[in-house]
Amino acid sequence: MKQIFALTALSIVTALGSGAALAHHSFSAEYDNEKPITLTGKLTEMKWSNPHGWIYIDVTDADGTVTNWALETSAANGLIRRGWRKEDLPVGTVLLVEGWQARNGSPTGNIRSVTFEDGRRLFAGTSNQNVQEEK
Repeated sequence: MKQIFALTALSIVTALGSGAALAHHSFSAEYDNEKPITLTGKLTEMKWSNPHGWIYIDVTDADGTVTNWALETSAANGLIRRGWRKEDLPVGTVLLVEGWQARNGSPTGNIRSVTFEDGRRLFAGTSNQNVQEEK
């Protein structure tokens, strides 16, 4: 009976843990180090999640077209350690974002930093191994 319980418990733990491992990816699998982006836009949403947080901003092009960009950061606890606070990111906050675009050309990116209108800069903990991350 103990063996059946142990095998069942092990199976459940393995099944639950495998989803997160499969969902995680390397920078180079999804983003292009040769496609740096610098975007300015208004925050529409901030997802404080793991294994990555996400910032969504509306960027207005020169012709007036608005594109909502999805921008990956490090995990929520990593952002907090770098000085990020939920109260600093209300919807409508204007951000300048630096990072790299997705390989598929979609409005998706992995970000290195955000700069607020007052000049304050926060680092996002990029997974780009070609960059020495500032603290």
